[in-house]
Amino acid sequence: MSLMLLFGMLMASIDITAAKIGVCYGTLGNNLPSPGEVINMYKQYNIARMRLYDPNKDALQALRGTNIELMLGIPDKELKRIASSQDYANTWIQNNVQNYGDVTFRYITVGNEIKPDVKYKYPLLVNMYPYLSYIFDTKNIRLEYALFTSPSVVVQDGELGYKNIFDAILDAFYSALEKANGGSLKIVVSETGWPSEGGQATIFEYASLYNKNLIKHVQKGTPKKLNGPIETYMFAMFNENNRTPKYKKNYGLFYPNKQPKYRIKFN
Repeated sequence: MSLMLLFGMLMASIDITAAKIGVCYGTLGNNLPSPGEVINMYKQYNIARMRLYDPNKDALQALRGTNIELMLGIPDKELKRIASSQDYANTWIQNNVQNYGDVTFRYITVGNEIKPDVKYKYPLLVNMYPYLSYIFDTKNIRLEYALFTSPSVVVQDGELGYKNIFDAILDAFYSALEKANGGSLKIVVSETGWPSEGGQATIFEYASLYNKNLIKHVQKGTPKKLNGPIETYMFAMFNENNRTPKYKKNYGLFYPNKQPKYRIKFN
């Protein structure tokens, strides 16, 4: 899990509570479809939101006029220069945001693994992987607790009962924010998914179960925060063969040939 602080460019005109599902568009593969083909897939499968980790010009061009809401990342390597030069920061925004006036920017995110400062009041982005929690502690964490399939409460925390680890992790973040005087902040789940092969408990059945149940589950809140839905971005659009280790190559909802791994309804 990791946190990211949103850049001071939250698109305030967009309702952050909308229940649309997003999908992360990673590009760490040498056999992926062209950006134009990818954006057409988002439209074909009714994927309303995209997370893009850097300003890929071809992707930005293809997003023009689509109304796909974009979370655009500023690469870590750019942060020091942007932070030290207002002119460079202005140029970056001009080249990668303002020049694409007909792209629906939702958030501009700054870096990865950055400690947030609650005083800015922007949503916090949390990368959250129940899969990893499960495989690192299979002795104490049930598979059904990770896959949203437990029929009853597994963990009781005072008055709050948890049937799945997704809610438990998210509410732990909310509790931490409250202690840091940030209880009013929103949390966006910026990455979550389950690999379909390459590691422990990585089979198609589990990946399909997790992702399908996730889409249904985030339409409502958590035991602590009942006023859902939870803005969520699934990881990832494709298998990416340049990632390591092997299980990280296989988070994709689609193969690089654009075929879906399993039937799934996004929105």
